[in-house]
Amino acid sequence: MGAPWLVHHFLEDAARRHPGKTALVCDDRRLTYAEIEEAAARLARRLAELGVRRQDRVAIFLDNCPEAVIALFGVLKAKAVFVMLSPTLKPKKLNYILRDAGAVALITQPSKRAVVEQALEGLETRGHLLWVPAPAQEPIASATPWETHSWQELVSEESGRPSPEAFRAPARSQGIDLDLATIIYTSGSTGEPKGVMSTHANVLAAVRSITGYLQNDERDVLLAALPLSFDYGLYQVLMAFFFGGTVVLEKSFLFPVKVLEKAAAERVTGFPLVPTMAALLLQLGDLTRFDLSSLRYFTNTAAALPVAYIRKLRELFPQVTIYSMYGLTECKRVSFLPPEELDRRPDSVGIPIPNEEVMVVDEAGNEVAPGVVGELVVRGSNVMPGYWNAPEETARRFRPGRYPGERLLYTGDLFRRDEEGYLYFVARKDDLIKTRGERVSPREVENALCELEGVAEAAVIAVPDEILGSAIQAFVVPKADANLTEKDLFRHCKRMLEEFAIPKYFVIREALPRNASGKIDKLALKAETGRS
Repeated sequence: MGAPWLVHHFLEDAARRHPGKTALVCDDRRLTYAEIEEAAARLARRLAELGVRRQDRVAIFLDNCPEAVIALFGVLKAKAVFVMLSPTLKPKKLNYILRDAGAVALITQPSKRAVVEQALEGLETRGHLLWVPAPAQEPIASATPWETHSWQELVSEESGRPSPEAFRAPARSQGIDLDLATIIYTSGSTGEPKGVMSTHANVLAAVRSITGYLQNDERDVLLAALPLSFDYGLYQVLMAFFFGGTVVLEKSFLFPVKVLEKAAAERVTGFPLVPTMAALLLQLGDLTRFDLSSLRYFTNTAAALPVAYIRKLRELFPQVTIYSMYGLTECKRVSFLPPEELDRRPDSVGIPIPNEEVMVVDEAGNEVAPGVVGELVVRGSNVMPGYWNAPEETARRFRPGRYPGERLLYTGDLFRRDEEGYLYFVARKDDLIKTRGERVSPREVENALCELEGVAEAAVIAVPDEILGSAIQAFVVPKADANLTEKDLFRHCKRMLEEFAIPKYFVIREALPRNASGKIDKLALKAETGRS
């Protein structure tokens, strides 16, 4: 069949090479590549019969579950575009995304019925609502104007539908790699969410590059405990299916002990982290009770891991390789730190991923010298085409490059580069705190706070101040056995930071708010005024 060039070919090729291999483990269910391929092909055929056409958008509003994986590949097999939605969406945002994407179908589950019915009110377009009940449940009726169907009716072998072989088009005439594969809606930190468009070529470029430097092969078992609506979670599935591995899919990391027990039982080799997950992991105490001897690597992206977390992970798991990475949805991944450099440059996010170039530029777009802070710009085949239905925002972030037809991604993130080309994240352009005539990176203060024994997590924001313009406010979550005071935090920062970077306010909390991707929700913190 040749090498995959469309995303659903990942599944097709893996099913051809390893039909009986376990592809997906979720709760007490184990699905082989052949079973997922057959179910996805049946779904694709039914979607086509319902009128879903090439490049139509199909929304998937499910918790992490096998049906979500089957659905994304089924939608792609139908030549359509999948839109994986956060399972925690509220009606207003779901309504907005369905309208913005022009979704012709929505695949969801009964537990989200109230949200879905409110979201569908007032939609001018009509579509198909596909319910995924538990196997023992009857198909659910709905008061919505959309035509309703049950998952069993569409996908099960007992549906009486023709074999999925009947749907497979000859010679892979299922589209080209410039077609959209998915639209990933960002969390909407500034107003309404934006839909990042990803072509099949974008996804394939990112997957090839990442699995290359992670040295993945079919023996790898990847943990996916992040929502599939978050590209970091989604790509664990896409990458595993690309190289023919196994995915252990968890609904969340809310109960880390259960996740670690599952990771041990399934002999997980790849463990993707975000800082909040690392913080929970490091608070569990004795981790030797979990047999993680099969674990080959940790990865981290989204926000940078504090250096203190990296050191503790190294102490706890000396045999495990740590890949510190940086990325954003608009290009999936930007950089990774070669593991052998971790001790020398623990605060670096590394070098560009294979088949990509980056630049650090000033306001005029000129490259700056090593050590000078500027905006990071990315070029490569992993750079997405832009934002769905947002030409002005696309033009601002995706600008013409030096060659005809090329687009460069202006990340909006401030970086510096050392003499050897290693990258160091400074701050989001919009997040730099201007106080006492100086610019302060929140990450610098957060890293300093996490160095204090007894601190589990820290987040730093700017708050209005009549004298300073902006003051620094730090939110700190202590470890369970710690007895920290605001004076302890102040004294520590005074030892670690320049005077202008010391927070004016300290707030000690039991927990920090998180968004759907598991990141600390600084917008929620900013909504709290003054001394919370």
